[in-house]
Amino acid sequence: MKINYSFLALFIAAFIVSLPQVFAQVGVGAKPEKGAKLYLDGSKKSLEKNWIYWEGPRFSAEMPIKWPEVADPVDGGKAISSNDPAGAGGKYGAADIVTKDEFGDFRAHVEFLIKNEGGNSGVYLQNRYEVQVLDGDYGLHGMAALINEHLPTSEQYKGVGQWNSYDIVFRAARFTDGKLTEKPRATVYFNGVKIHEDKEITQVWGGPNSGLDGGNDGGKGITDRPGGLKLQAEGHDVLYRNVWIKKLNLPEPSTDF
Repeated sequence: MKINYSFLALFIAAFIVSLPQVFAQVGVGAKPEKGAKLYLDGSKKSLEKNWIYWEGPRFSAEMPIKWPEVADPVDGGKAISSNDPAGAGGKYGAADIVTKDEFGDFRAHVEFLIKNEGGNSGVYLQNRYEVQVLDGDYGLHGMAALINEHLPTSEQYKGVGQWNSYDIVFRAARFTDGKLTEKPRATVYFNGVKIHEDKEITQVWGGPNSGLDGGNDGGKGITDRPGGLKLQAEGHDVLYRNVWIKKLNLPEPSTDF
C-alpha cells in the first residue's frame, strides 16, 4: 500500500494542535500560558503598572521605581535593570521590587541577564524564598540554588551577557487553625532543564531585610499570608524581561511539572 506521507504529516500536526496544553513550555522566550499575566515585558511602562518597592525594614528608595529601562544587549528591544542606586554596595532590601499582586500557589517564568562578572540579584517566591541569581558561584548560596537548602542538580547557566530563564511551580505553605501543617515546595527549570524537583523549603533566609517573615523566629516563623514575586536589587546590572505568572490551586502536596 502506498502511503501519502504529506497527508499523514498534516494529520499528525492537526492532531497535536488539537491536544490540550498538558506540558508547560519552558526556557528563554517561553510565552505566557493561558490564564497567565505578563508582569514585565522589559518596558518601564509595565514596571510601573505591575510592581512596587518592597518596603521592608531596610527600605531606602522612593517611588517611582528607579530601576532603569535599558536596551536589550542581545535581542534589541527593552529590558529592566536591577541597578537601583539605593541598592549600591549590595544593600539588599533597600530597593527590591515586588508585584502588586500577591500569590498563594503559582507558576512563574522569569528571564534574566547578568551583564558583568559577579552580578547578583535574586527571585523571591512569595517574597520569602529565594531562587538565587549570582554569577560565578554554584554553591548553596550560588546560582539557581533554593538558597541555603537545595543545590541545582546540574549547571545550566549560560554565562555573562546571555539571557537565562527560570520556570517555577510553587505551592504555598498550608496551615490548620493557624499552625503550619505543610511546608512550601517548588519545582524549578533552569534554561529548560529541571534542576529542582518538588523540593520542600523549610524557612525564610537572610533575616528581616530579605522578605516576609524573615524576622520571625529566625525565618522559621512562616505565616499564612500570600506574597508577591520579588526581584532583588543589590547594585548590579542584572536585567529582567518576560516575567509572567499564573495563579494556581494545588490541592496535593506536589509541584512537579
